[in-house]
Amino acid sequence: MTVREDGALTDWGPAVNRRDGTRQDNGASPRWRPPWRVEGERPDTESDRWTASWRRPGGSRFWLVLAGLLVLNWVVSGLLLAPPQRLEVPYTFFREQVEAGNVAEVTTIGDTIEGRFEEAVTFPPEEQGSQGGDGREQQSPAELSRALGGQPQSGTLFSTQRPSFADDGLMDLLLSEDVTVNAEPPDRVPVWQQFLFGFGPTILLVALLVWLARRSAGAAGLGGGLGLGRSKARRYSPETGPRTTFDDVAGIDDVEEEVKEIVDFLRNPDRYRRLGATVPRGVLLTGPPGTGKTLLARAVAGEAGVPFFSVSAAEFIEMIVGVGASRVRDLFEQAKKEAPAIIFIDELDAIGRARGGGVSLSGHDEREQTLNQILTEMDGFDGSEGVVVMAATNRPEILDPALLRAGRFDRRVAVNPPDTTGRQQILAVHTRGVPIADDVDLAVLASATPGMVGADLRNLVNEAALLAARRNHDRVQMADLTDALEKIVLGAERKILLTPEERERTAYHESGHALLGMLTPGADPVRKISIIPRGMALGVTLQSPETDRYGYSRRYLRGRIVGALGGRAAEELIYGDITTGAENDLEQATKIARQMVGRWGMSEAVGPVSVLPDPRTEQPLALDGSGPAPATRELVDAEVRRILDECYAQARVTLTEHRERLDRLARALLAAETLDAEQAYEAAGLPRRALEDTMLPSAAEHPNPAAHASRPGEPVPIGER
Repeated sequence: MTVREDGALTDWGPAVNRRDGTRQDNGASPRWRPPWRVEGERPDTESDRWTASWRRPGGSRFWLVLAGLLVLNWVVSGLLLAPPQRLEVPYTFFREQVEAGNVAEVTTIGDTIEGRFEEAVTFPPEEQGSQGGDGREQQSPAELSRALGGQPQSGTLFSTQRPSFADDGLMDLLLSEDVTVNAEPPDRVPVWQQFLFGFGPTILLVALLVWLARRSAGAAGLGGGLGLGRSKARRYSPETGPRTTFDDVAGIDDVEEEVKEIVDFLRNPDRYRRLGATVPRGVLLTGPPGTGKTLLARAVAGEAGVPFFSVSAAEFIEMIVGVGASRVRDLFEQAKKEAPAIIFIDELDAIGRARGGGVSLSGHDEREQTLNQILTEMDGFDGSEGVVVMAATNRPEILDPALLRAGRFDRRVAVNPPDTTGRQQILAVHTRGVPIADDVDLAVLASATPGMVGADLRNLVNEAALLAARRNHDRVQMADLTDALEKIVLGAERKILLTPEERERTAYHESGHALLGMLTPGADPVRKISIIPRGMALGVTLQSPETDRYGYSRRYLRGRIVGALGGRAAEELIYGDITTGAENDLEQATKIARQMVGRWGMSEAVGPVSVLPDPRTEQPLALDGSGPAPATRELVDAEVRRILDECYAQARVTLTEHRERLDRLARALLAAETLDAEQAYEAAGLPRRALEDTMLPSAAEHPNPAAHASRPGEPVPIGER
């Protein structure tokens, strides 16, 4: 047994003290129609598919058209934005044309001179070759250009570079020849670039906002090309896939009786309508994770023979406000078309949390809009007749009250962890497809798994099958199941080498836990002790109740605290020192003591009041300042400390009085490393069950536990393994 997060002790498992789809046409008549309505619109024709292939963003022709538009845009922009072609001429050639009066205008951009000739010129000019000083004929500039692979070009626009060292009175020459002179800064930006960089980001932002608005509007109207407003619910029907029935659900017979009325209504609605009765619109399944809430909902749909829509509540929420409500409308529209039908919403608390006032973020607005739409669909002016909404949650206490009122989720069914008989039935269901050996006793296995739910038991059977396969067994044996249970509860074995001193200290630590569990009246029996490292622990002591527990007395809880502190007490008794190995033990003991004082009223000083916040709601008991006063909280802390001190004193005294049993148990544990129940009780010299009249001494009888403890000394010598 362990302590739940909400503070209640549960039988989740043994207490561990550790150190540390479609129907095919069969050629029937065209008039034949399936008994179930078909979801969706008419089949697309070839023309529809061809049109959609280039209209929708994911179509292949769409991408071809988009690529063609991009290429066309590149070509057109190159033609429109390309600068005019200019002749690149030397500076000397430019001066010659100025002196010849053939330059109309020039524009200087730094050292670059651009301009226009009065008459078109050819560069390089066509000239005859001349003879050099050595008598050989020299090539003309045009011939030299052709020899280098270039061709003479003609035009009126030119460009040249003015040398930085030139100081030749160019301005006076230009003025004397009546040349128009212009100047521009070197960092001149073209007008089209100024427009692009100035207005481009704004245009892009506006375009993005328009696209998002159209996307949201399309999604809200269910007409968006991206289908954001479409429901993501998975549809199951009796004609597609395996059918789930009540035969697949075991261990929760009382819950089955609650939902059989819904099945009967979906099968025979006229019987109820004739009498003016209506089926509950909503059924809320509550319970811990893994208890079979989703499986039960599918079994209801399978027994009733109606379509089943399954969706997680988190799938309704999107970044864009309004999409969640749109998906809710789409889901209910699909269910209405196929009514009678069942809609199952898993993890309802994701969108069904209680609404609060004040300013909220957009994510909260989206969740509240989605919740409002669900409320409207379930009980609006046009209620969903013939559509039963089933939902599952682990935290019903945080749901909005509007969801739980009559007419919506007006029926609440608690799916609790199964008892021993229920666990045996669940194991029988999960082992139907598993070959098991004759020595497998499901009743014994069910009694050893208190608090486990259906998902845990299914995992147990699967782990046992994997273990049997690794061991080359033809069938799953009882040893495979028990070893798999130990792996799940205690953790996997770790192959680490401990020093002899560490092994000995661990043995005494676990023996302290086990011996106090044997001697404490009404304590859970010791099932196994081990000093083989598992998970995060160097050793473990396994205790589990004989039968399922539903209530806990103060005496039993104090015994749990005493047992949890036994490892630390044994270390201090034998070695005179303590280690960090009792960290988990202290956490468990402190949690039990604090729940006893602050929630269960088991302290005479504090009284029968609840002063601790409820961990299930993650909210304090009062938000208006009426919570516990600081003095009350200090009193709770003092009472917790008192209970822990008393229980630790009891552990020290009991181990001191039974020091010989502690030594024998530690020696046996060091020799075998693992002891089962019979071996552990035999080594301690105690009967299988602790006597009810074996009372623990109270702290009042021994106000100074250290005075009655034996002096720290060397441990009892231990033989080799």
